[in-house]
Amino acid sequence: MNGIPFPEISPEIFSISLGGFEFALRWYALAYIVGILLGWRLAVAALRRPRLWAGGNPAMTPPELENLLSWIILGIIAGGRLGYALIYQPGYYLAHPWEIPFLWQGGMSFHGGFIGVILAILIFARRHKLPLGGVADTIALATPPALLLGRISNFINAELWGRPTDLPWGVIFPGAAAQDCAGVAGACARHPSQLYEAGIEGLFLLVLFALMAFRWGALKRPWLLSGTFFLVYGTGRFLVEFVRQPDAQFVSVGNPLGLALHLDGWGLTMGQLLSLPMILAGLAVIAVARRRTVPA
Repeated sequence: MNGIPFPEISPEIFSISLGGFEFALRWYALAYIVGILLGWRLAVAALRRPRLWAGGNPAMTPPELENLLSWIILGIIAGGRLGYALIYQPGYYLAHPWEIPFLWQGGMSFHGGFIGVILAILIFARRHKLPLGGVADTIALATPPALLLGRISNFINAELWGRPTDLPWGVIFPGAAAQDCAGVAGACARHPSQLYEAGIEGLFLLVLFALMAFRWGALKRPWLLSGTFFLVYGTGRFLVEFVRQPDAQFVSVGNPLGLALHLDGWGLTMGQLLSLPMILAGLAVIAVARRRTVPA
């Protein structure tokens, strides 16, 4: 099988030893730090332009956004970890609940983190008496940079790769797991599904949201950006799941595709099952937002 050799990129930018302990800065951590900072600046730019908002009233002030970001980071961490434990490894973590906070062991769920963010926004907006739709749209606008850089860092870490492929852009990822491809002789090339997701969830949404917010007046229709995020992310994730390597816990002799729900070889992966509600919610939210009259 032909393919592109994986580039020689270390997951660690640098590491230092202090007192017998090893400290390292990894691309994954830097990606989210930079992504959050870029998203914050993008959202602040919108909040400082009253003309972009209905009635000339931004959803919040920049200082309120800074406070909300702290809540959101906690929501991502707690929701992502709990989501992974309860959705993907419930048997293990119900037997070992004390290991759920062990973030260094790996394992985070986007959909769990997404629920954590929703709860953080709901609580924060209610406590500070802020318009929920406008707050949600502000965070939707700020999200794509972190998703873009996060997925690129997944590629650098050689994780979350796709299914085997003989397409010319298939990548030969390192590691025994990545090279364990049934029926493939020699090096096994796989879909770089991380880059597919970076393009859809990150780059495409970033360009689309910038146009919607700063050129097309989307912030004057509360929930329109949020609904678009639900729809685009859900659809993109649903499609990429067709070429993404399935979660190991769902793979068996009778279910080589790792389908979480299936009948006679046809079905959906866990990622697709979790994305369907996002797609339906996105369509409904967009329909409601577009029916609203835009104040002058």
